[in-house]
Amino acid sequence: MPEVLKAPLVVEFPFTRSLGPVQRAFLTGLRERVVLGVRTGDGRVLVPPVEYDPVTAEEIRDLVEVAPTGTVTTWAWNHEPRRGQPLDTPFAWVLVRLDGADTALLHALDAPGPDAVRAGMRVRVRWAGERSGAITDIACFEPYEGGEAGTSGHDGQFGDAVTGIVAQARLDYTYSPGRAQSAYIAALSGRRTVGERCPSCRKVYVPPRGACPTCGVATSEQVEVGPRGTVTTFCIVNIKAKNLDIEVPYVYAHIALDGAGLALHGRIGGIPYDQVRMGLRVEPVWADGARHPDHYRPTGEPDADYETYKELL
Repeated sequence: MPEVLKAPLVVEFPFTRSLGPVQRAFLTGLRERVVLGVRTGDGRVLVPPVEYDPVTAEEIRDLVEVAPTGTVTTWAWNHEPRRGQPLDTPFAWVLVRLDGADTALLHALDAPGPDAVRAGMRVRVRWAGERSGAITDIACFEPYEGGEAGTSGHDGQFGDAVTGIVAQARLDYTYSPGRAQSAYIAALSGRRTVGERCPSCRKVYVPPRGACPTCGVATSEQVEVGPRGTVTTFCIVNIKAKNLDIEVPYVYAHIALDGAGLALHGRIGGIPYDQVRMGLRVEPVWADGARHPDHYRPTGEPDADYETYKELL
């Protein structure tokens, strides 16, 4: 039985967004230990607040302070917290309708076990020790036996309001290629590039996908392509990527390998970035022990005629 290939992959990036007047007030309020909602035209108070009424689509700006206490409407037990979640011990995800609100807020509830959680239980906000104007300023909710807590009557106006947030988006997963891509990866380890030909349209897909996305039929006929190819389109990268030891600026291009029916991605080296062009003929450069080309460099051949690769843009 062939080895089943798999590899851990992480996709992460900082997501930056500016805040409108309602979200700005809400997050600034959390920093100041104040929970704000917004009142709709029919009198409902929405928490978390939104800037447009979800029923009428009208803009809403009437900020209302609600209590830091509330009632659990529904919940789910999280027996194994993941990195970056509110608590590092098992906890409950809960929807809490804060006193004075008509909608529920999703957050974590610190409870000793699932038997201690129920719909209808009373809870209150546990504030984070250090607050910056983010939903994490609410560290979590905790069980509470009292009635509705008082409010300060805040009007939502702050002198030093939060104007934007940066959220660290991250996805950790394990990727396992199928038959077609496993054969492609195995060929690369031998410094060969192999695609698969569609039996219907005859297009050669590199990397192979196991099926033709145009015709919808399985592909199995292997075809070796390249190693040389033609730059079809490209971009100049000016922002250095995390954990990538390549100095900017550099060029990343679509390269149509000879014999392939579509272009693949590759970095262009061995030439100043401002001399890379469409039609440039390139060949792969392999690092010692590498299982894939490190980059592509010019071959010295005349540029390819546009008519030969225009269908591969």
